[in-house]
Amino acid sequence: MTATPLYAIPINKRPPRTWDTILKAALFGILFSWACLMMNVTQFVFMLPLRVLPFRWSRKLYYAGIRYTKGAFGALQILMSQWFAPTTLRVTFETEGMGRFTQEQIDQYVVRDSQGHPVALDLPTKFVLIANHQIYSDWWYAWCFTYFMSRHDVHRYVFITLKNSLRWVPIVGWGMQFFKFIFLARSWASDRQQLATDLASLGREAEREGKPLCFLLYPEGTLVSKDTRPRSKKYADKMGITDMKNMLLPRSTGLHYSLRSLAPRIPDLRLFDMTVAYPGIPPLGYGQDYYTLRSILFDGVPPPAVHIHLRMFDVTKDVPIGDLADASGARSPDLKARRIVEVDIPSEEKEVFDVWLRKLWQEKDEAIDRYFETGTLGSEDSPIVEIPLKLRRKREILDAFCFFWLEGLRNLWSRMRR
Repeated sequence: MTATPLYAIPINKRPPRTWDTILKAALFGILFSWACLMMNVTQFVFMLPLRVLPFRWSRKLYYAGIRYTKGAFGALQILMSQWFAPTTLRVTFETEGMGRFTQEQIDQYVVRDSQGHPVALDLPTKFVLIANHQIYSDWWYAWCFTYFMSRHDVHRYVFITLKNSLRWVPIVGWGMQFFKFIFLARSWASDRQQLATDLASLGREAEREGKPLCFLLYPEGTLVSKDTRPRSKKYADKMGITDMKNMLLPRSTGLHYSLRSLAPRIPDLRLFDMTVAYPGIPPLGYGQDYYTLRSILFDGVPPPAVHIHLRMFDVTKDVPIGDLADASGARSPDLKARRIVEVDIPSEEKEVFDVWLRKLWQEKDEAIDRYFETGTLGSEDSPIVEIPLKLRRKREILDAFCFFWLEGLRNLWSRMRR
């Protein structure tokens, strides 16, 4: 009889941790904390003085340095997974439903080796990334995935929203401010203009400088759990709509405002949707009972694979975000914007978008059902890209610990040789 793997056993029923596990957890804590401290020191000691100098070149160096430290954090997440919680990203593509890829697109975006096997991705680099939300590690793996989405270092251009209370958390909160993350008070009356204005600024910058942009958002707003599942069901019954089995009903407002803020400034903006599934979680089970950041990284029990099913939408053509040209309502006083940032959306357009998003979530819910039956999120003809969660180059280990001066010397040497 085959023993049940640890990842398929609820955390509270797993055997006690061994001394070997405890020592590895301590080593992880030391290395991760040290790397975060190095990033913070780099930002305060080397980058911040450049920001206050009244020169254009110093501002450019500052923003390049901040992007480097953000990329360093992305590399650190992959390195910590590689050393302490190895796993594989198993990527498939939607070929039938909403956001489906054509065969021509798959051939364009999938990088194959000399034998024709899929080994990497080369996707568009300006996008909003959404996904279902089961465990707190979702954001960890999503950021890691951006490292592999393109050859253009998308992991250096990730932006997320956070609670305003996290802004002043020592080291971590300070770093998030340098990363230009968007801090919200979780009160839509006060947050909507802040979100719209910040995203409009990021969109203008990305389009003007030809840089990637990834805005990561979880429309469900919270994890699927024994507390949130009844609330989702209650809301569905109240509104007379169908609830989900494996997910929560998505909240459309934040995503709708985000897309309407970015789309006028990025004509080729894409919306990527990830349906994520983890082995070991049973049907109707709760992810946090099987995977937490602590159980994955400190206890060394990662999922054997992270299943990611991708859909892609051209925002201006495929997503009903509404008529931006004739939209009415209150608008923000962003005088430098090429177009005014809207902070009110007509109710009819809200309803259309809400229905569209629920339909998407229903298809995602059905994909999870298919995963429980077949072990895969994609259809039979969908190519599978297996990506080991590890750094592509050994020198990036230095980047993860923010040894930026070595990167600077390498760039200088390469320029001298041209």
